[in-house]
Amino acid sequence: MTCSNETAFKAYSRSGNNDKPPFGCFAIDSDTASKVLGRPTYWRAKAKCQIAFWEGRRDEVVESWKADAIELYDKLDCFDILSLCTSMAGLCPPKGYAPTPPRKIDDDTWEDAEGRIFRYSPITDDISLVSDPMLWQRQYKVEDYEKLTPEVPDESIFEVVDALIAHFRGKRFILGTYGLVEGWFLPGSMERGFMEIAERPQEVSRIYSLLCKKAMAEDKYYIRDGQDGVLLGTDFSSSQGPMINPQTYKDIFYQSYKDRIANLKANNQIVIQHACGNNHKFMDILTTIGADCYQSIQPSAGMDIIELHKQYGNKISLWGGIAVETLINGTPQEIRAQVDRFMEYAKGKTGLILGTSHSIAVGTKYDNFMALLDQYSKY
Repeated sequence: MTCSNETAFKAYSRSGNNDKPPFGCFAIDSDTASKVLGRPTYWRAKAKCQIAFWEGRRDEVVESWKADAIELYDKLDCFDILSLCTSMAGLCPPKGYAPTPPRKIDDDTWEDAEGRIFRYSPITDDISLVSDPMLWQRQYKVEDYEKLTPEVPDESIFEVVDALIAHFRGKRFILGTYGLVEGWFLPGSMERGFMEIAERPQEVSRIYSLLCKKAMAEDKYYIRDGQDGVLLGTDFSSSQGPMINPQTYKDIFYQSYKDRIANLKANNQIVIQHACGNNHKFMDILTTIGADCYQSIQPSAGMDIIELHKQYGNKISLWGGIAVETLINGTPQEIRAQVDRFMEYAKGKTGLILGTSHSIAVGTKYDNFMALLDQYSKY
């Protein structure tokens, strides 16, 4: 394995001393990014970007993403790891993108031509699908997925990613793009998806296998020259525990997802698995499926990075240590204490990365974010 950033690579090393663990976050949402930049930004401004795309202002968003992300991470030079492909930050619509916009019902609600309803949430600053009249009518047939063939993407969707890789290559550890598929297949929605798994497990497993094979064939287009790894995102668990029985997951999804991860590693990518929630009962899967690192370790769901490292540090690297809830609701003193706890434990150890339990999320107090950076820098 090779990577462009020796400091970040030490997080995955199983030998030698790790005097200062690398630092990074899943993402930095727009309210914090704007404060760092001193101006509004489209970077991770999820609702603002969605509306701009609906209105045909693709190029305006893309130019902001490129310029603002470069300036943001140049300023935040303590970030060893950069994730360049998250929601509304990275992959972009193709040049000339001009969709049919949904009809605006009120200030926070839209309806598209299929009758689907979308609503804005100020908590996440996102626009989400809340109603789909065809949710339970759509058919998911194996034979339809057997007809799928790999698709060559429009190169313009990589405009931002390629620009950021060109700027940060050799300076930071870069998490980039990959052939899109998640860690499981939930047809239609979470509710319907689990019903399909219960009623048609073999068909769901077969469809998922076909989707993984398509994604693997598309990796050669999506994995960009100069990126070091990928950040896969699937929340297998809620804060209470797994949303699917681990054995059921193994029976239906495990082997296809393991093959999918192996293909990424065959393309010289370090693979990081993002998974929120209480994953104690999923650790056997997370540590054997082939991922190099587990990210989004959620203290509020009973997941403690130090205890996990004691149990699984010889099997998988771990990325976390700072609770996003503390960034939003806590104090700078509490943030500093969490940094100290992590850094003191990490002395002389490998397989650890300091970061937040999810992202620098909407609502993060700026003083808390600055305390995080300052306390880490003291080490």
